[in-house]
Amino acid sequence: MAAPSAAQRIVIENAAIATVDANDTEYASGYLVVADNKIESIGAGRAPEGLENVVRRIDASGHLITPGLVNTHHHFYQWITRGLATDHNLFDWLVALYPTWARIDEQMVRAAAQGSLAMMARGGVTTAMDHHYVYPQGSGDLSGAIIGAASDMGVRFTLARGSMDRSEKDGGLPPDFAVETTEGALAATEATVKKFHDASFDAMTQVAVAPCSPFSISTELLREGAALGRRLGVRMHTHGSETVEEEKFCHELFGMGPTDYFESTGFLGEDVWMAHCVHMNDSDIAAFARTKTGVAHCPSSNARLAAGIARVPDMLKAGVPVGLGVDGTASNESGELHTELRNALLINRLGAHREAALNARQALRLGTYGGAQVLGRADSIGSLEAGKLADFVLWKIDGLGHSTIADPVTAIVFGAAAPVTASFVNGRQIVENDRLLTVDEDTIARDARAEAQRLARIAAQG
Repeated sequence: MAAPSAAQRIVIENAAIATVDANDTEYASGYLVVADNKIESIGAGRAPEGLENVVRRIDASGHLITPGLVNTHHHFYQWITRGLATDHNLFDWLVALYPTWARIDEQMVRAAAQGSLAMMARGGVTTAMDHHYVYPQGSGDLSGAIIGAASDMGVRFTLARGSMDRSEKDGGLPPDFAVETTEGALAATEATVKKFHDASFDAMTQVAVAPCSPFSISTELLREGAALGRRLGVRMHTHGSETVEEEKFCHELFGMGPTDYFESTGFLGEDVWMAHCVHMNDSDIAAFARTKTGVAHCPSSNARLAAGIARVPDMLKAGVPVGLGVDGTASNESGELHTELRNALLINRLGAHREAALNARQALRLGTYGGAQVLGRADSIGSLEAGKLADFVLWKIDGLGHSTIADPVTAIVFGAAAPVTASFVNGRQIVENDRLLTVDEDTIARDARAEAQRLARIAAQG
């Protein structure tokens, strides 16, 4: 039998490093050694001498290395409906856009996924997530299109296979032809998990069970979705406590607030994460902390839709796992997660804790290790430690936008969006000097524009 091939190594030196490990270890000038798809060693000063099979050496002077950013909430399909309903709150925005979204098809979704993924990956995201819940009848293989786009891009990916079964005729918001039956949604979700979910340590694709939101799904779909996720051993995701209107809706329909409603259906737990969680009282936060339910904080979208300011400092103090999310690009037209580091810090300082709400390192942790926690992958990604997967970013901090900010972490959080000199996923470089290496950005831009125009024409015809 042939001997196993020796690991190929990449050695990176002379960089500032923020590991985001449990001790927030940082190095003013350090090294990172990658062996195949894992981090082999990391530390201060120069890399160890005598390393074998070094296929590449990188002088990272003038750079900060951080874990790759982890996006915990998104709706890729919205890439082709950006810039619409810009002065609406959430419910009015949904009412305005659902008739258009209900006409998406596989070709549109793939182009939109490519655009969403490209924008994030180019800006330092190494693990992406998409909560896709619009499956119009006869629209094709939407889940396969999204997963294929992520595979082509080379990013680590979680598809939260969403679903809706409460349409306009049932008092919901989506058009009738844009929802599934309860049984159909559960069956399709299970099939998607069985086809695509990889539970291994270095998995590139995972799937979560993700009924959409209290006002677009039945209680049965939520309860059975939780049971399905636990039977299959995968995570669960949904929207929760995003607006005051949702709070009112839950009290009127279910006789309780969103958090109590979720708990009554089994949809809280360490295998669950919830998007937004803006309107949470002390009891809600305590329930999330007690059950270890995670939160995807989406500061830009919450501001765009005038939803409010999530109580992130209180959640963190209580022990709630919190990550960052872009949310759909119809409510966050830039679609970049690295800007959310800054926005999370600034917007939370407008809340009750003011300047003590978040600091630069807490913001970076939200976008890296916090995201890994809520996706259930903190053992393999989210921090730079020996044995973890080689997902990391080299941020250029010696240029015009950052050279006079002495602290590297402050530079990338408080400063302008830092250029990405290199981004690695699973030991493979996918970005170089702010350009994607795995796909052609110009082609993606053209395709997405063409599909956006096609969708607009179809929607206009009714």
